[in-house]
Amino acid sequence: MNSNSKKGLPDWDLLVSWIAVIESGSVSDAAQLLKISQAAVSQRIKQLETFFDTALLDRTTRPAQPTAAGQRLFEHAKELLTQADQLVESVRSVSRAKRMTVRIGCVDSFAATVGPMLIKGLSGSSHQIRLWSGITPTLDASIESRQLDLAVTTSLHGSAGIARTPLFSEKFYAVLPPGFDAGPLGSLAELERQLKFIRYSARSVIGQQVDDYLQRSGDMLERTYEFDTTDPLLSLVANGMGFALTTPLCIWQSRQFLPDIRVLPMSAFVRRGRPYVDVSRTFYLAYRQGELGALPTEVRDLIRIAVKRQLSREITDALQLDADALVASESGD
Repeated sequence: MNSNSKKGLPDWDLLVSWIAVIESGSVSDAAQLLKISQAAVSQRIKQLETFFDTALLDRTTRPAQPTAAGQRLFEHAKELLTQADQLVESVRSVSRAKRMTVRIGCVDSFAATVGPMLIKGLSGSSHQIRLWSGITPTLDASIESRQLDLAVTTSLHGSAGIARTPLFSEKFYAVLPPGFDAGPLGSLAELERQLKFIRYSARSVIGQQVDDYLQRSGDMLERTYEFDTTDPLLSLVANGMGFALTTPLCIWQSRQFLPDIRVLPMSAFVRRGRPYVDVSRTFYLAYRQGELGALPTEVRDLIRIAVKRQLSREITDALQLDADALVASESGD
């Protein structure tokens, strides 16, 4: 063991190996993950058991399971190594503060609408800003792998050491061709008998949210056209090829189609004598705790102010929507 053990702590490598064993589920899988031999992993476990003078694995089961002491060690080791990673990154960030390039990832609709306002608000800082766009699953993976410093997504997907704070929420609306006369609006399933349903792909979070909403409402709509982004979706609607469910921010991103679409609240549709309930999505700012100083708070406040004072009013006026179509989160959140 190295000097860590002389000060009352086991070797870092031993802790990393123990975490790998528990997370992978076996010694052999941990060896592959760590790129060392299975015998080496077993030896490290024995060293830990000697250090703590207790059994960490119950070897009477197949595969072996951690004992109560082993589970406790895993929990504390995970927390300890996470804090160590944060410490290293925090110290390094101080030395590069004046020349730091901040990489911000955001979903496409945010990049095209709120993004320019955010860049303008940050223009007076000493940071160099890089704004990337993509779908939420890709952004979540990028911030976890440290390819991004901040991410604006619509997911509450959690990961150790990554904080998520709400920014704003927006309702979903139905979008139809302007000349389409459906008569009294019934259910979405009834509407689909006259117009194809054009949806976001299931690999996007907005697509998953729409699918969940349809399932809860009891509408099993055919999967005919699917897109990751809003432009092709609204293009087909504008050309009379179908209807879609989307949000004000997405519509504003593709506002060149506004003259050729009709926006309706979900409550305009009725199923079994009852209007459809509203459904919303929330945007979150994701960042690694303790690594960027006051920057996450600055970015959070800039976005909320931009939505509350400018964007919400512009969008609701242009689309003739209720004031609660796009709402910034409270400053205390």
